[in-house]
Amino acid sequence: MGNYQIVDRCDFRPGDVIDKHYTVRKTLGEGSFGVVYLTENRGVLNALKLLRLWEVPSEIRTPLIQRFEMEFHTGQIDCDNLVRSQAYGMVGGNPYIVMEYCPGGDLVPLLGKNDERTPAICHDILVGLDALHKKGKVHRDLKPENVLFKQNGKAALTDFGIAGDRTHRLTQRNIFGKPNQIFGTYAYMPPEQVNRARGGATVLPTTDIFSFGVLVYQLLTGVLPFGPLESHNELAEYQKKGKEGLWNRGALQSLRNGQQWTRLIECCLQPDFRQRCQNVQEVLKYLPMQSHIVPHVVQEAPPPVMKQLSHGFQIRILQGEEYGRTYDLTGMINQGVRLITVGRQPDNVIVIKSDYSDFISRHHCTLEQYSPGIWAIRDGQWMKGPCLWKSSSNGTYVNSTPVSANGFFLKSGDIISMGDVTARFENY
Repeated sequence: MGNYQIVDRCDFRPGDVIDKHYTVRKTLGEGSFGVVYLTENRGVLNALKLLRLWEVPSEIRTPLIQRFEMEFHTGQIDCDNLVRSQAYGMVGGNPYIVMEYCPGGDLVPLLGKNDERTPAICHDILVGLDALHKKGKVHRDLKPENVLFKQNGKAALTDFGIAGDRTHRLTQRNIFGKPNQIFGTYAYMPPEQVNRARGGATVLPTTDIFSFGVLVYQLLTGVLPFGPLESHNELAEYQKKGKEGLWNRGALQSLRNGQQWTRLIECCLQPDFRQRCQNVQEVLKYLPMQSHIVPHVVQEAPPPVMKQLSHGFQIRILQGEEYGRTYDLTGMINQGVRLITVGRQPDNVIVIKSDYSDFISRHHCTLEQYSPGIWAIRDGQWMKGPCLWKSSSNGTYVNSTPVSANGFFLKSGDIISMGDVTARFENY
């Protein structure tokens, strides 16, 4: 991590060259502390996203940089329906990401058009979400502005790194969004995330599935499903209808093809995330398809083959403040640890860093080795003193399946979700 206390002001105009390689052609977009330029490098057009760190208060620079770096790494997931990260650099102490340029613009001009492209666009978005979810990522900011069109006409998701922590996005001085964009973000937020400040749910793929339902409804009808949302006065009513599942079915039914979309939107906009479609594969079953579209088939991972030469097992943080860190579970067992407790309190064996939120419980879950190569995870922990089992506040999930105190046997590659954090159980 560099020294982000001293940075230069770097305002670029058309014709300026960034970091000796990228010639600025024009500005594509701008937020409070971030700007995206159209640049050219050796005849190739790119989108360069610069974090204007000189405008960021010093106390929030480090966590912001961490999320910016996570955005770069997420953009390297191999999927044609994600905007690809190509390079990461620094100019005047300010970090930037170079991304592939999508000349087709975003989804906003197509809202309400309901033309023949709609099924294909929705299919592309779902493929992108599937790629993120398989890597333990949840987009958390799916909206029309974050769906771009590539040169080949395919829709691709963008802005999935900073969106890795929506709570900060809405509270920490609105880092990358202007004030009038806040309502746009709330419009796609599921009820369980609205309530997170009061101990809401762990972030799961179902978060993106709700947002997808809102986006599809808007793409078809041109309006939001729970009513207008342009001021604080309308926000409470919009969220109340979302919590009660009272979306405007009449606007959808009035469309010539509205009936064929009803089941998809119904399953995505379920207010209870446990009743919602749980993964992309379920949503795809309800997607109206055209003959020229080749359906994306979500392949189930084959049962893991335990390697004879495997040294042991670990968990790797995929999303959270400790992105990329690994915890050696087998090494802990070899040092005499019997139960591996996980939480944000310092008395846990694995202390999950959670400086900027409290969505990880103090004593969240427990990992246990039953025999060599056989591991299980339980939600909650034994509490000292009364010797009672106490569950976590937000739940523990493996591949979106809730884990109880009775335990869940793990296999290599499983994705564990705890509050804002996702981790992969893997052998090494």
